[in-house]
Amino acid sequence: MPAQGNHPEDNKSADDNSENRNGWVQLAKYSQLAFVFPAATVAGWLIGAAMDHWLHTTWLYLAGLILGIIAGFVELIRTALSSDSK
Repeated sequence: MPAQGNHPEDNKSADDNSENRNGWVQLAKYSQLAFVFPAATVAGWLIGAAMDHWLHTTWLYLAGLILGIIAGFVELIRTALSSDSK
């Protein structure tokens, strides 16, 4: 009786499944940037606007907006560099 699991087809199927899963993981990783970048921008703007209202100023929303955009770019760069190292 032949041993089970020693067929070349079994190994090929496992490799295909691993590559398919890896593709989905990469897709999820990069598609999160489509949400993280705008979310960081809006969060910075909202925090700046709240501070404007609290401190009775008119310019902090711009500072919050700029900081949110910077945070989005930092996350973009971190994601790109982490995928290059793998």
